[in-house]
Amino acid sequence: MPPSALPARSLLLALLITFIWGVNFVVIKWSVAGASPLLVAALRFAVAAFPAVLFVPRPRVPARILWGYGLAVGVVQFGLLYLAVQLGMSAGVASLLMQTQAFFTALLAARFLGERITPPQMLGMTLAFGGMALIGLAAGGDVTLVGLLLTLVAALGWAFSNLLVRASGGANAFALVVWSSLIAPLPLTLLAGLTAGWGSVVHTLTTSGWAFWAAVLFMGLGNTVLGFGVWSLLIQRHGASRVAPLSLLVPVFGMLASAVFYHEGFPFLKLLGAGLVFGGLVLHVLGGRRRPVLSPAD
Repeated sequence: MPPSALPARSLLLALLITFIWGVNFVVIKWSVAGASPLLVAALRFAVAAFPAVLFVPRPRVPARILWGYGLAVGVVQFGLLYLAVQLGMSAGVASLLMQTQAFFTALLAARFLGERITPPQMLGMTLAFGGMALIGLAAGGDVTLVGLLLTLVAALGWAFSNLLVRASGGANAFALVVWSSLIAPLPLTLLAGLTAGWGSVVHTLTTSGWAFWAAVLFMGLGNTVLGFGVWSLLIQRHGASRVAPLSLLVPVFGMLASAVFYHEGFPFLKLLGAGLVFGGLVLHVLGGRRRPVLSPAD
């Protein structure tokens, strides 16, 4: 029996969160234009951790789960995503390709947890990976091959974090996000210093204007703390089967925002590839029998 519709207020909240997550890709692209992407990611997680960590109880998970989740999300998922965007990945396409975490999660769950991949999910994966190949062929300008590869590895990091959420035994997901945000800033800052130079790190921290820090606050508080907190609450109240499919709107908002702010164009090959990826995602989400485990979308 299909799930009933969400109440109007909950639907509006879900749409607001997917809008925030989609627009966030444009904010990422703007924020890394003149700063180390790894430092920007570090600042994002520092803001997500403080002061929330002072008020949210520590999640009841083993240290290896907490550290693993923090490294998978903070360093691999977002560190590489921010780097990919700075190296030429368009905000719109990045918002779409990050959703391939759903496929990677299914494949990893099949390999390590023995979960079954349904025929519709397999067809969805085939369509989506064909679409990614077309996007790769269209690489150049606002989509570079290195940016494409880094984005896919970032999505793989997200998939690993999903498995760690399942291994957490039903721990409070919001608390897991807040406390794991303490882990990412130090390694990301060290990597930023080693790759961009410590002078660049100090320069960003001491000379950046209010717009840069507003972007950091938006990514850390609006996108991570508020976004994930509301999303988790909606899933707890209405169930994943009602709420989770709405995450497919994230790349829609992301690609629209990129087109508006960066005048991102969509030639036929790139548009066809994006359509195949999105169609594969829809088929995968609606054709799966598992309840998806979702982290912050971006």
